[in-house]
Amino acid sequence: MAATFADPAEAREQEEGLVFRPRFDAHGLVTAVVTDHETGRPLMVAHMNAEALATTIETGFAHYWSRSRQTLWKKGETSGALQSVRGIRVDCDQDAIWLSVTSAKPEDTCHTSRITCFYRKFDFESRTLVHSSS
Repeated sequence: MAATFADPAEAREQEEGLVFRPRFDAHGLVTAVVTDHETGRPLMVAHMNAEALATTIETGFAHYWSRSRQTLWKKGETSGALQSVRGIRVDCDQDAIWLSVTSAKPEDTCHTSRITCFYRKFDFESRTLVHSSS
C-alpha cells in the first residue's frame, strides 16, 4: 500500500491545523499509544511507519512496524487478539498517535499473555518494580 500523508508544516499549522500531518522520526516511525476503548486503560506502546498507519486507517485493524523484525505486523494476526480501531487521535505536534481499540481477546493484549503490557509499576519506596493488578 502506497502511504502518503501531508508533509509537516510550520509550527502553528502543525499544532493547530486540521490537516493530518503525522511527523515520522528519522527512522520513519511515529509512536503509537494504545488504550482500551471502553476503559481507557493503557494497553501497549508500539511504532508505526507510514504503511502501518495507512493500513490501519484503511482496514480498521491496528497494524504496527516491528523494529526488531523490520516488518509490518497486524496485531493479533497469529494470537487472535486483533485490535479493532475505534478512534485515532494525534498529539499537538503530530509526532505521536493514540489508538483507542477493542480487542478480540482483551485478556491477551501483551505477548506475555497479560491484559496490558503495563503490568509492573515503579515503587518509590523500594525503588524497584512490582507487579500490579491494576
